[in-house]
Formats: sequence, C-alpha cells, structure tokens
Amino acid sequence: MCDTCGCQITDHTDKKIIDVHQSLLAANDEQAEKNRQHIEAMGAIAINMISSPGSGKTTLLEHTLDRLGNTYTIGVIEGDIETERDADRIRKKGVPVVQLTTGGACHLDAPLVHKGLHDLEHLSENGCFDLIFIENVGNLVCPATFALGEHERMILVSVPEGSDKPAKYPTTFHGADVFMITKTDLLHHFDFSVEEAEKEALRLNPGLRILKTGAPTGLGMDEWIRYIEELINRKGRN
Repeated sequence: MCDTCGCQITDHTDKKIIDVHQSLLAANDEQAEKNRQHIEAMGAIAINMISSPGSGKTTLLEHTLDRLGNTYTIGVIEGDIETERDADRIRKKGVPVVQLTTGGACHLDAPLVHKGLHDLEHLSENGCFDLIFIENVGNLVCPATFALGEHERMILVSVPEGSDKPAKYPTTFHGADVFMITKTDLLHHFDFSVEEAEKEALRLNPGLRILKTGAPTGLGMDEWIRYIEELINRKGRN
C-alpha cells in the first residue's frame, strides 16, 4: 500500500483486493472538517496553495506579506518533504510560521495540518489570525485528493511550466477556487499561451477565478491583494 495515497493492495496469493482508498479519505475528510472549525475558532480563513515545485508559491507569499503583514494578522504553514528553508524565508518577514516536513510524502494531509494549526496558535499572542496560508508540498497530483480544512483552494502554474497544465492535471483544477498564473513577467521568454491555460481551466471548472501575477515586479499584485481582502471582508460578514 502507498502510505500517502491509499492505493489498492493486491494479494496475488489468494486473489484478494483490498481497497483502503475510501476509508483513508473518509478519515482525512473528518479531520479536515475539524481543522476548518479550528481555523474559524481562531478567527481566520485559510487558503491551500497547490502547485508544482518552483512555481513561485513562497515568493508570492513573501511579497504578499510585504503588502499585508502590517494590516492583517497572518500565519503560514509550510509543507515540504525536508528542510525548513521556506519557513526561514517567511520568518524573515516577522510572520508566525510552522514548517511541516512529510519525510517523503507527496502532500500534506488533514492530521498533519491539525498539528500545524496547534503549533501556529501557540506562536500568536492571542491565538487569533485573520488569514492562514497553507503552502502545500510541490505536486499537482496528490494534494488535490486531500482536503485540509481550507476555505479556498488555489492552484498555481508558472509560465516556465507551460500552458498545458490544466489539461494534463484536470482533477487538481476541478476542486479549485482560484487559478493563478505566476511569473507572467517572463511571458516574453517562454512559449506560454495565457489564452490556452485560461480556456482549459475554465472548461474544467467554469467557476474558477483566474489571476495573473509577476510578484517580484508587482505585476498583477493589486488584483491579488483585492482578492485576499474580499475573502477577509466576507469572513467578517458571516
């Protein structure tokens, strides 16, 4: 059995097939709902950021914190297979951050995020946040299957990766709320069709909100910041 994804086990001796996928996901979903309640008790909304490695998730967070860190109370949960390198980058912004290392697993799951939320809570003076970012392990496959308790699921694809990613990873886009194309300041260097990426993404999920950023240059950041503020204001009205 794949410990992380719950794949089937086939016993060739007696021809039995045991499908543990459903029970694994059911247990994860139950914990994800508890996470969501915990996040809301902290006064926050949570965004689960999913992408391939190197799409620019951490860079986007750094520039986002530069703009909003003094206005809102923000916490970050960083997911990686090993090292605290991304968490170290976020700590330099003066923001509470928890690094979750999976030790080889290709995604975060709800029980691991449950631990991260408690650790994050202890890093805040009053345990309260306006917004929590969950930066998932770099992968466009497994993270799509595991709910974490987030309010918004965000898929990022960078210009160097190619505009065919929505078509090649449909499951990831089916469950998303936001699709962000990153590194758009590099469009003139790569054969990336924004039109193709948007068309394929909306074909899979017509309700997707699409954003485009080049964070280091500030390109598209105003719209991204407005999106975040909309989420926070919406939470305040609920």
